[in-house]
Amino acid sequence: MKIAIVCYPTFGGSGVVATELGIALSQSGHQVHFVTYHQPVRLESLNDNLYFHEVHVPEYDLFKYQPYELALSSKLVDVIKSYQIDVLHVHYAIPHAYAAYMARKMLEDQGIRIPIVTTLHGTDITLVGSHPFYKSAVTFSINHSDIVTSVSQSLKEDTLRHFKIKKEIHVIPNFIDVSKYQNMDMPCSRELIAQKEEKVITHISNLRPLKRLSDVIHVFKAIADQMPAKLMIVGEGPEKAKAVRLVSKLKLDRKVAFLGKSLEIDKILCYSDLFLLPSEKESFGLAALEAMIHKVPVISTNVGGLPEVNIHGKTGYLFPIGAVDEMANAALGLLQDSKKLKAFKQAAFDQAKTFDLHVVLEKYEAIYQAAINE
Repeated sequence: MKIAIVCYPTFGGSGVVATELGIALSQSGHQVHFVTYHQPVRLESLNDNLYFHEVHVPEYDLFKYQPYELALSSKLVDVIKSYQIDVLHVHYAIPHAYAAYMARKMLEDQGIRIPIVTTLHGTDITLVGSHPFYKSAVTFSINHSDIVTSVSQSLKEDTLRHFKIKKEIHVIPNFIDVSKYQNMDMPCSRELIAQKEEKVITHISNLRPLKRLSDVIHVFKAIADQMPAKLMIVGEGPEKAKAVRLVSKLKLDRKVAFLGKSLEIDKILCYSDLFLLPSEKESFGLAALEAMIHKVPVISTNVGGLPEVNIHGKTGYLFPIGAVDEMANAALGLLQDSKKLKAFKQAAFDQAKTFDLHVVLEKYEAIYQAAINE
């Protein structure tokens, strides 16, 4: 098949999932075309089956805000015609499904049919989509897609609760490429950031308010008060400056490292002992899954799709939003019991393997074929 994929090219979960999916599809023999405003961060190389088409948005003084949806839909028309694309897969309802619909209508005038598969990832439903300004557009875009998928059962239920959806929503979870981690016993250079006796705690996110970075720091403070530990915070975002100030206020400067948009996530997780994810919202929890494939137990909130990934009392622990004391106590109980920690690490790895890329890949291939046949 010839597949066009539209996504955000950033470090966010939806962009990572879309990129990894496209790469895997290309390795399976499909021709994949990414259409977005910048080459996706995980798209490191192109080949005969893997293409990138940049969306340029011309600057006009007439517009206060440049019309990205218009530029994207026009680019999609060009790519679909030039490469005889079979199916269009868009990640995020707004603006991508909306732009895809406009492209389809333009192509229909030229006698070309392009089926649209829309994948819902979370904030396009729970934040952007629920805003009164966008709700009608999101509903329209979902209902005019040929096939709709969501990355968790929780997100599917949220979508059906907040919107008048006429389409069936298929749950296809986010995934991990297990084959990349089969030889994970390679030595990790823990001494680069932590002493032998120190436990390494990690948090990875886009550092937005809903990630509750202050909760991460307060949980870590309770851990560090009881045992030698280091906290690795990976990512950039609007809460970083506030978090740096909090770390200084709590006198944790020597124990907390802000690593920014690191491209060495695997190395960081390789020497981590525990992952913290106290988010207010998580449609799936891809960061938790990436931690678990590295044998890192997760302490998280019980929101959204996290209970579908992190199993309470087995791969980690789940708590209500803001339950900092409970999270800290669970973390200490785990970190201070080496036998229990080892069991949780193995259980986290085993659970992560159930989200293997190749299982999910077959589901998407079936979805594409169904859309083409409609």
